Amino acid sequence: MPRLTKEILDKSLERFKVERDWFNDNLEATRQMPGEEFELNAMLLEILLNAKQKVIDAAYNDEPFIGGYFCNAPELFTSMDLPWMMVLETPFLAASAPYILDDIEGAEEMGLLGDMCTAIRLPIYYIENNMMPIPTCCLGLLYPCDGAPMLHQVLMHNSNWTNVPIYSCDPPYTSDERAVNYFAEELKEMTKFIETHTGRKRDMDKLVEVCERSNQVYTIWQEYMELRRHKPCPHGWEVGGAQCFAISQCFTVGDPKSVAWFEKLITVAEKRIKDGKGAQDIEGWKENCRIFWFDIMPYGWVFEFMPWLEEELGVVLVNDMFGNFPYTLIDTSSEETIYHDLAKRNLVDAPMIRQARGTAENFAYDIKKNIKDYNIDCVIWPGHMGHKDGAATVGIMREACREMDTPFLHIGLDLFDKRYTSIDEVKDKVATFLQGMGFI
Repeated sequence: MPRLTKEILDKSLERFKVERDWFNDNLEATRQMPGEEFELNAMLLEILLNAKQKVIDAAYNDEPFIGGYFCNAPELFTSMDLPWMMVLETPFLAASAPYILDDIEGAEEMGLLGDMCTAIRLPIYYIENNMMPIPTCCLGLLYPCDGAPMLHQVLMHNSNWTNVPIYSCDPPYTSDERAVNYFAEELKEMTKFIETHTGRKRDMDKLVEVCERSNQVYTIWQEYMELRRHKPCPHGWEVGGAQCFAISQCFTVGDPKSVAWFEKLITVAEKRIKDGKGAQDIEGWKENCRIFWFDIMPYGWVFEFMPWLEEELGVVLVNDMFGNFPYTLIDTSSEETIYHDLAKRNLVDAPMIRQARGTAENFAYDIKKNIKDYNIDCVIWPGHMGHKDGAATVGIMREACREMDTPFLHIGLDLFDKRYTSIDEVKDKVATFLQGMGFI
């Protein structure tokens, strides 16, 4: 017997299908464009589209799929042939831009006001209004912030999600070997939970195959990040950490298509370097300043800010928090080594988890390393209103930059809601800072 009535099922998938169609329309348009750059974009859109479609197909065919986050060891899902989606997915998609402000206003009408991270209150709004696919089971996230567990409470008390079992791995505070081993056991328990509630069984041979492909992806990603050291940087904000992270962690993991995309990314970047091209192909354009944007991208208003920053000011986002690369490769020689390395990758290495879960030294270390590795001219901490962990360490970040003789800008904004700090105000702050530092 189906888990959900057709009415509830259709409503829960309505927005998801809109976003799928948005990807499909963009894919069809991109396929008409000549050149390897557009071929790269088409490959990315196809991956995102397929991930969406798998969830939709599973939901309508009453087959199992998972709701989760970006650091739940998704290699396990691929090896068990389980589609998955991120519960926090929609706020991070540029596809959500046309209606994201309406959604935020809807959340506010529910009483979810601006003191709560918008990336948390938007999923609460979607869940409470049945605007999100309802998975077979859900994998929670108890870190890096207190907002995520609050979201779990909403899941547990929503009438449509009542029968959706939830499991959350318990994260230790430290990052030592004892902590990694503990988290590896948590991932093993998570695997049993998935098997119980989806009926899919883990196949160790398949898991080894998936993990080895995943290692391929991370190895090529590291090679690509070496290319971004080049001056001028071959790519700017449009191609970088967000796309690499989405493919390696969020939409397809350990899949030949993800390997092929990263290989194409290398080809495109190497060609741009060989041809002497920077982030923009505009005649007379030059790279004036290389920045490290130390957070996620401003997804709610990215198209209104990043092109201005790059095209008009010549300021290139060389790296961001999600392009940061400390990832552990997985030793596939045994079950123990696989779970140990998956634990380290998802507890210690994953961006935002890495910085905000543990000690404040991680903020300072990553800033210094990026300044050195990528010849960064200045660091921007956007100061997202929901990242209160970062707000507590701004002084440490500023001091780290001072030690590296690198200017540091702290703005204060909402990465999803452009009303919090207007785009004009953000532009003014950034331009005034860069002019004062002599970069533009």
